Amino acid sequence: MGLDQNDLEMTNDEHFVDKQKLTAPIKSTADKFQLVPEFLKVRGLVKQHLDSFNYFVNVGIRKIIRANSRIQSTLDPKIYLRFLDIRIGEPSVLTVSGADKINPHMCRLGDTTYAAPIYVNIEYAHGSNGQVSHSFKKDVIIGRMPIMLRSCLCVLHGKDEEELARLGECPLDPGGYFVIKGTEKVLLIQEQLSKNRIIIDSDKKGNVNASVTSSTEMTKSKTVIQMEKEKIYLFLHQFVKKIPIIIVLKAMGMESDQEIVQMVGRDPRFSASLLPSIEECISEGVHTRQQALDYLEAKAKKQSYTTPSEKDGRALYILRELFLAHVPVRDNNFRQKCFYVGVMLRRMIEAMLNKDAMDDKDYVGNKRLELSGQLISLLFEDLFKTMITEAVKKVDMILQKTSRSSRFDFSQSLAGDKHHSITYGLERTLSTGNFDIKRFKMHRKGMTQVLTRLSFIGSMGFITKISPQFEKSRKVSGPRSLQPSQWGMLCPCDTPEGEACGLVKNLALMTHVTTDEEEGPLVAMCYKLGVTDLEVLSAEELHSPDSFLVVFNGLILGKHRRPQYFANSLRRLRRAGKIGEFVSVFINEKQHCVYVASDGGRVCRPLVIADKGVSRVKQHHMKELQDGVRTFDDFIRDGLIEYLDVNEENNALIALYERDVAMEMAEAAKTIEDAEAVEKKAAKAVEAAKAAEAAEATKTVKAAEAVIEKAAEAAEAAKVADAVKAAEAAKAAEADKIMAETTHIEIEPFTILGVVAGLIPYPHHNQSPRNTYQCAMGKQAMGNIAYNQLNRMDTLLYLLVYPQRPLLTTRTIELVGYDKLGAGQNATVAVMSNTGYDIEDAIVMNKSSLDRGFGRCIVMKKLVATCQKYVNDTVDRILRPQRTGPDAEKMQVLDDDGIASPGEIIRPNDVYINKQIPVDTRENIKGPLSDSQYRPAREYFKGPEGETQVVDRVAICTDRNGHLCIKYIIRHTRRPELGDKFSSRHGQKGVCGTIVQQEDFPFSELGICPDLIMNPHGFPSRMTVGKMIELLGSKAGVNCGRFHYGSAFGERSGHADKVETISATLVQKGFSYSGKDVLYSGLSGEPLQAYIFMGPIYYQKLKHMVLDKMHARGSGPRVMMTRQPTEGKSKNGGLRVGEMERDCLIAYGASNLIYERLMVSSDPFEVQVCRACGLLGYYNYKQKKAVCSTCKDGSNIATMKLPYACKLLFQELQSMNVVPRLKLEEAS
Repeated sequence: MGLDQNDLEMTNDEHFVDKQKLTAPIKSTADKFQLVPEFLKVRGLVKQHLDSFNYFVNVGIRKIIRANSRIQSTLDPKIYLRFLDIRIGEPSVLTVSGADKINPHMCRLGDTTYAAPIYVNIEYAHGSNGQVSHSFKKDVIIGRMPIMLRSCLCVLHGKDEEELARLGECPLDPGGYFVIKGTEKVLLIQEQLSKNRIIIDSDKKGNVNASVTSSTEMTKSKTVIQMEKEKIYLFLHQFVKKIPIIIVLKAMGMESDQEIVQMVGRDPRFSASLLPSIEECISEGVHTRQQALDYLEAKAKKQSYTTPSEKDGRALYILRELFLAHVPVRDNNFRQKCFYVGVMLRRMIEAMLNKDAMDDKDYVGNKRLELSGQLISLLFEDLFKTMITEAVKKVDMILQKTSRSSRFDFSQSLAGDKHHSITYGLERTLSTGNFDIKRFKMHRKGMTQVLTRLSFIGSMGFITKISPQFEKSRKVSGPRSLQPSQWGMLCPCDTPEGEACGLVKNLALMTHVTTDEEEGPLVAMCYKLGVTDLEVLSAEELHSPDSFLVVFNGLILGKHRRPQYFANSLRRLRRAGKIGEFVSVFINEKQHCVYVASDGGRVCRPLVIADKGVSRVKQHHMKELQDGVRTFDDFIRDGLIEYLDVNEENNALIALYERDVAMEMAEAAKTIEDAEAVEKKAAKAVEAAKAAEAAEATKTVKAAEAVIEKAAEAAEAAKVADAVKAAEAAKAAEADKIMAETTHIEIEPFTILGVVAGLIPYPHHNQSPRNTYQCAMGKQAMGNIAYNQLNRMDTLLYLLVYPQRPLLTTRTIELVGYDKLGAGQNATVAVMSNTGYDIEDAIVMNKSSLDRGFGRCIVMKKLVATCQKYVNDTVDRILRPQRTGPDAEKMQVLDDDGIASPGEIIRPNDVYINKQIPVDTRENIKGPLSDSQYRPAREYFKGPEGETQVVDRVAICTDRNGHLCIKYIIRHTRRPELGDKFSSRHGQKGVCGTIVQQEDFPFSELGICPDLIMNPHGFPSRMTVGKMIELLGSKAGVNCGRFHYGSAFGERSGHADKVETISATLVQKGFSYSGKDVLYSGLSGEPLQAYIFMGPIYYQKLKHMVLDKMHARGSGPRVMMTRQPTEGKSKNGGLRVGEMERDCLIAYGASNLIYERLMVSSDPFEVQVCRACGLLGYYNYKQKKAVCSTCKDGSNIATMKLPYACKLLFQELQSMNVVPRLKLEEAS
């Protein structure tokens, strides 16, 4: 398609290019908002889980295979097997007829695992009768890999809404979890200290140490260098005890003490610190490399088995392979390792001289987040290696047998038995959450958790949750506190209260977690950009002040003379898209280092690049984005936006908003104009004074004095004007200086919050802990969980009958999709004290609102009944119900097939399956069973008395063992009652205090009756101003018919309506600007004496309901061993009078009550006590007399009452050879 003449003329035309528009900066940051939804399409929220899993499936799994590609028999090396390629197929399940494709919803309903087969292509040798021949096999299945939903292997990948609906999935469901045996499991993000980095720290005794956790694909080790009593030692697991570091350096070939001192630094303070260590080395008699190696050889731990690579001595092997394992040693050249030790020593001594040089372990830049991809990769590697060793064992066993006439096939031994297979291992680990990988010394519990489906936002928050490395019991404040480096990376609000507070964190809205990138090209690039290699440096030059060390992923590459130039070059390459977008460059001035990082697990976020404070993203870019011509990736490719991680943020100056220069200039000009006007007035006054001086001779002295005063005032005014001018000029200069240094601009300030905290309107007007409380309660609010909620078979499901979207919404709500699956209702709230049933945050509710469906919810519970098959081939059977007779009443819900039918009302103690089981399930039985050989095993429905519940659905399927499995969903519709818990979105929780008829409720002039009445005492101490603004905004929204916004920090950028504009709307619609109304009493009809603050607030109904909690008991079951009442609501247990309650009763002096509570009502027991020996006896019913079992005498025995638990304790003590004797006296 060529351009014709007209087109060319048009392009040359002045009007064709709107130059002004192209160069115009964005007027306000509201226009940049469109970048957030675009970012969430490609990254963020759940995408880091998916990216990580995709990386493992496409790249990581191949690396593992490549590293262990060839296995061979230990007996006959000619017999081998080679893995050529590996791939993971489509999710399917094996059936009799072959593999059937499956989708996640089938797996949820059928309690199966959503997994796909792992195929390998192999080349192997097989022999028969001594001949060896080679052959290839394609697509051998070695196991099944659980598939993460919405990843690239999942059937849901890239489907649109219609196709998802056809597969029974909800389009808003984020994915990022696994379906294991029918339950949804999330592999939580794990937080760890970063690998291969030097971390300077001090232990409890105040000794400074430098530790490096090295991790390569082959080995993992931890190296610690510590200073004790001025001497420096190395701690390594492979050596018996601490080893002087100088000896280690000499063993690695650095023999001259002068070179060691030069390498650490020639500053006298550094060399003085090394002196004791060098002296100790000489006192041990170590001077040469060989002596040092002999010394280490003696200290190395002896291993029972030797590896073939240790031919040149164990000590050298340890130094080469395990000491600082990530620093490579080529041809036994240890120079790089020596320099690494030198840098560690220098950092340690610096930290001793200056405490600021210590590293902060809680700093986010020193942390790495491990995602599901890395975790599954470790797990798969372990299982794969286990499978290989098992296969080799099997082959060797076959080869040991002499008669090898049958054809021998290596590939047959890959399958493995059931309990060691890859399938079983992956499934078990994901199901239990216990990662026990001995090969990598990983023993962690609770890595996976069941995805809770209480509310949509709850499951969203679950996926962004970060699990900490510490155990929760430690009372440490450091890791719990809010770090400044968490800004924009981790949500400051969303953390649980209680023991895990501050340890369990959540990702912010626009955070991305990186995956590994290829290192080779980047290292080459660094050398091309002028990094001097370590090999050519002398020890003297290692710390020369005019150049900086370049550290790449924890490896020291070399030195660079112009660090700023080097860093800027790398950044330019990154912005041009020549190197990966997540590579970070960071100059540390203190340590004289440039850090380059490309490893996985760093948290980073996108920022707009600014040149001297002017944003690179212009209005026309945003226009292209809205027209769909540009995507988020294009912004990154064109160098308008880049990702910064926590370390690189330290080299940047980030502005929250773009400065509108034109506006500020106008404001400044106006101020200066005002100042000039004042000056003019002053000049006029001075002139008047001069005229007055001339007239002084004729006028009286009084007039003259007045004039002089005026002149003084004028002079003062002139001074003020000058001061204002100077201040303005200084302010402008300061602003210009900051603007010139600004390197980046935030995309949107509200993205520092996470998903759950993003629901809160106006969170920046609330006291901080209130937002934290809301984050915890928002996850318990009932609402809709997904579009497919009525097709799901979950154990427990809470649904709101009439959920609404909030009238006052935020940008996050729309980005996440909460407006489509809300969890709450807009209630009209009047803030007033009414009836006294609203004390302590209780809420007074309007009965008519409840009748109309406010707060009404459905609870769905799942019941499961199975028909088992036994060893002797007998099976449970289901019988027709009896329609007449004694049990007919309990079987009313049953259909003719003996299973409860849907739509029936089910009451407590109704039978929902009329099942019988065989009496004998062990012996072999010939022929069919008769009726007498079955015994009834009906299943009874347990539920709260007096409540009617409905059988909603019945599903019949087979479980994984092939047994018939019947699932029921029981539906219970509940309306709010006294004691149900409600909460607004500001952490203001309260229970329903009383329900009042609408006739007795106050009403406004318009006849509006509130749904709830809230006590005004909830505001002052809580300081939730956001709730008040929410009420105003919702009220204005109802009146003018648009949703108002209340995003965090959004007033300036137009994402939150200002109170002034809301008030103006209210006044325009005929309401008071303050949101207050005249209310009339419902009881007397007179106007109330105060104006009442009234309007809609979004209220959530929480899952805590009285019906589930209420519990009392008279008499009931007892525990067998202690004969005391059972414990807990489910077992119909009693309420315990514990130690504290007992103390209260003692203090009160109610001794009989204690006696009754602790014994009479609990476990009274009559015992026979021998008065001679003080031990317990028994009553012999045959001889009708009591006998003491110790004295064998019944003459002196008393009968008394004891708690049974006390008798039990005595007997248990006796069994341990402790003899408790009772001394009895007659009661007076």
